[in-house]
Amino acid sequence: MHTQAPNFWENQQTAEEQMRKVKEIKRWMDGFATVEEAVEELNLGYEFCKEGAISEEELDALYAHTIETLEALELKNMLQGEEDKLGAAVKIVSGAGGTEAQDWAQMLMRLYLRWAEAHHYKSEITHQLNGDEAGIKTVTIQIEGDFAYGYLKSENGVHRLVRVSPFNAQGKRMTSFTSVFVTPLIDDSIEIEINNVGLSWDTFRSSGAGGQNVNKVETGVRLHYRFKNPVTGADDEIVIENTESRSQLGNKENALRLLKSQLYELELEKRRIETAKVEAGKKKIEWGSQIRSYVFDDRRVKDHRTGYQTSNVQAVMDGNIDDFIKAFLMTFGQATSI
Repeated sequence: MHTQAPNFWENQQTAEEQMRKVKEIKRWMDGFATVEEAVEELNLGYEFCKEGAISEEELDALYAHTIETLEALELKNMLQGEEDKLGAAVKIVSGAGGTEAQDWAQMLMRLYLRWAEAHHYKSEITHQLNGDEAGIKTVTIQIEGDFAYGYLKSENGVHRLVRVSPFNAQGKRMTSFTSVFVTPLIDDSIEIEINNVGLSWDTFRSSGAGGQNVNKVETGVRLHYRFKNPVTGADDEIVIENTESRSQLGNKENALRLLKSQLYELELEKRRIETAKVEAGKKKIEWGSQIRSYVFDDRRVKDHRTGYQTSNVQAVMDGNIDDFIKAFLMTFGQATSI
């Protein structure tokens, strides 16, 4: 149906789906036009350089820009799964190790919030459980924006920190582990069925900063969902807490959205397993395994799946993980899209 047709918006869901397709086509056309323009400028630059109108350094800069533009489009080509275009729900859970591990979890939370800010994505903490002394035990962040999941799925797994702990009086080198779970944040274009028989709720008071800010009513919600796991075939349970909103209704609505996101991710995982059986020659991706080490003393962050590493630890901790994302997608992009 043409978007200018008089009856285009009669069925809003169909119209919105069509507009998403139009937007996607336009994104590819704009990307191609950008690459084409960069190539033309490089060709002109080469001619100008031969005539002495520009320097070799300026030509090198044009070449670097063209390669960067081309690789950006190629990277987007690795995001072909229906889920890749969605936002992301990022859950960070500190591992064993008490305060040290909880501090590490908070550092990772800051990393992803900074990454989202740099990419102009909207981020929101929907639930946070603080550590006993410092750091956090767990946090869930919703990151809204095109392809947020496609990029952040590279972060799924266990992140290992090695450093001299500020919480250890002997100044010993400590190793901490934190798990990061990334699921696609579903929107209205994806329908997920929930069996109400398996659904139950608890309510509790959301914690506040004290004084006037303490919530006097039970606005926090805890969702329990019992179901048959499509991946394992066994009976399973998902528990989700949401405390972001000041209204119980708002927290319930968002908890249901996060539940649907997790159920959607399980269906995707089932598809990935089935695809891997057919394409057994492809590299295997261990979604739950240790994926990256951050060794502060040696000034090194290394991804164990791709081999990519950098010595600029501070930049990484400030959210500059794009090169890790790029290395992951260029290595596994086609394998992680269904």
